[in-house]
Amino acid sequence: MKLLLNGVEWYVELTGEGPPLLLLHGFTGSGQTWQPLAPTLAEHHTLIIVDLIGHGRSDAPADPARYVIEQCVADLLTLLDHLRVERVDLCGYSMGGRIGLLLTAGALARVRRQILIGASPGLADPAERAARLASDEALAQRIEQEGLEWFVDYWAAQPIFASQQRLPVEVRAAQRAQRLAGSARGYANALRGMSVGRQPSLWAALPVMTTPTLLITGALDTKFCAIAERIVALMPHARHLIVPDAGHAAQIEQPEMVGRLISDFLAEATD
Repeated sequence: MKLLLNGVEWYVELTGEGPPLLLLHGFTGSGQTWQPLAPTLAEHHTLIIVDLIGHGRSDAPADPARYVIEQCVADLLTLLDHLRVERVDLCGYSMGGRIGLLLTAGALARVRRQILIGASPGLADPAERAARLASDEALAQRIEQEGLEWFVDYWAAQPIFASQQRLPVEVRAAQRAQRLAGSARGYANALRGMSVGRQPSLWAALPVMTTPTLLITGALDTKFCAIAERIVALMPHARHLIVPDAGHAAQIEQPEMVGRLISDFLAEATD
């Protein structure tokens, strides 16, 4: 279904029964990212699966300012209010994990537990943020110039996704089709508004974030394994689990294992 959230139509799917679980995909993804995990997770939860702004079947406004990460968080809180969800479990991958962490930081009472897959609290160094923002702006302009198909192939070839070349042909084809269902404008503006260089750094906020948190990384994703260990050292109720033989998108490369890890973690808490 489509819902109007603060003037923009978002595509949202609800499935399953039980406590609500909000699922946030990564950059160039959509709610279909979670399809391999959905049957397992929906056994005990009502899944709230969204296509983030500029992605999938959600709108891709022309104004880049509409994509800023803080506005995305505000949209998601509006969604929870619309659905009359006072408290939610949250699972986010990569960009979706960064959005989820920002939501939790700003609305601790609304999030019961969170799972972050291949995600970070941002960049603490202002110079690094500025460099990343400039780099993402340059890529956004190139997307607009070269078009959607060029970008989808360019993005799939990034080193961080190298381990996915071992996936079955049909899985990789489905991923490509999912990315092509988006739009050049949506991806370009999402890069601008939700760049890790644009978002506030949350490193300093981690020690006061008491939300039980599970960090999942693929063993082959050494960069984000190291980030997860730094997070665990700072967050009072965080733990880190490593998925063997998986890279950045562990939920795509090892869906059964990741689905089980998420289900087990969520089953622990009753409050």
